[in-house]
Amino acid sequence: VQLQAFGGGLVQAGGSLRLSCAASGRSVSFYDMGWFRQAAGKEREFVARISWNTLSTSYADSVKGRFTISRDSAKNTVYLQMSSLKSEDTAVYYCAAGARRFSAAGTSPTDFGSWGQGTQVTVSS
Repeated sequence: VQLQAFGGGLVQAGGSLRLSCAASGRSVSFYDMGWFRQAAGKEREFVARISWNTLSTSYADSVKGRFTISRDSAKNTVYLQMSSLKSEDTAVYYCAAGARRFSAAGTSPTDFGSWGQGTQVTVSS
């Protein structure tokens, strides 16, 4: 599956953004889908995940209650709605598909096999 993330930009603290991850090649319905982020000088970290079959979601503690991951199978797209943004949310955001179809993925980057190119989110304080 090929992924393309977009929707990043510059936003003031407290504002909102919605990131999109458009998939091609295979359906996002076949994979656990996740969002990760990587701030300058830091390792890539888990942000959110949505299950391929139950649509259950999980989030990093740092974004719980502020971010929402969702999926539109008809558009073959996964979204990350981000609200109440903080300066510490500044990072390049990546979408990813689980390493195997019809299987649950964890929260480690190694659990995901296909990655989008990343989109920059900058939150000004």
